[in-house]
Amino acid sequence: MNLLDVLIEPLQYTFMQRALLVTVTAAIVGAVLSCWLVLIGWSLMGDAISHAVLPGVALAYLLGLPFAIGAIVFAVVAVSSIGVVRNTSRVKEDAAIGVVFTTLFAFGVVLVSKYPSQIDLNHILFGNLLGVTREDLWQVLGLGLLVLAVLVLKRRDLILYAFDQTHARAVGLSPPVLSALLLGLLALTTVVTLQAVGVILVVAMLITPGATAYLLTDRFGRMMLIAPAVSAACAVVGIYVSYHLDVSSGGCVVLAQGAVFTVAYLFSPNQGIVPRYLRRRESVSTAPVPDSSRAAR
Repeated sequence: MNLLDVLIEPLQYTFMQRALLVTVTAAIVGAVLSCWLVLIGWSLMGDAISHAVLPGVALAYLLGLPFAIGAIVFAVVAVSSIGVVRNTSRVKEDAAIGVVFTTLFAFGVVLVSKYPSQIDLNHILFGNLLGVTREDLWQVLGLGLLVLAVLVLKRRDLILYAFDQTHARAVGLSPPVLSALLLGLLALTTVVTLQAVGVILVVAMLITPGATAYLLTDRFGRMMLIAPAVSAACAVVGIYVSYHLDVSSGGCVVLAQGAVFTVAYLFSPNQGIVPRYLRRRESVSTAPVPDSSRAAR
């Protein structure tokens, strides 16, 4: 089998076309949002929301509703609960996040174990790319375009919020409103990526692309271009690898992202471990040798 056959064969099947389109959409949307999550330090929040939507998805399946409705409702419940616990008690934000998301996730597991015939836990936890329907495809595309449109239109305000909330307040912006907007977009993005990789791996698509781009550039504008480009490429590679090796699609996509992050971590020109080590060795080797006669005096 030549390279052309390897590339064309999966595209002959409708389910593979849908899987590829859904995965690339989820990868791009998650990567753009991940730039802000990495800068603000909301990695744990992304993890929390991705797990907290499990009971919403389970209830939506039981009631015959689109899973996006249940996921969005419980994402809002999770964010609101974290805020209430944080603001009305001595518990810090990280602890509040841990308590809320584990409780909601456990509730979802109980629902799934109670009604196993109606709900496939593996599809919720690890995604069901090969079972994407036409309705799922349009849902992902619609929500993805909505999130991207809002991020593009509000990018200046959100960038200012991420870098300097005091200045944002001084120019008339409301940091709490911008925070709520980002949390809402995070909830929608979670729903988009949920279909592609499931609850367990959502956080990888929300964090890894932004973290990779952060290692490769110091400019936010470039970061917003690098992250989705790398993420989309990893999505395509992951889908093809999963098809030819007959393994998990979502797992392959996330592994591809992890591999690219590892390369950036090791070899990024400015931030990579290897270039920094070589620069230190070079600076030591070129340092002037002290005059021994003066040292003796």
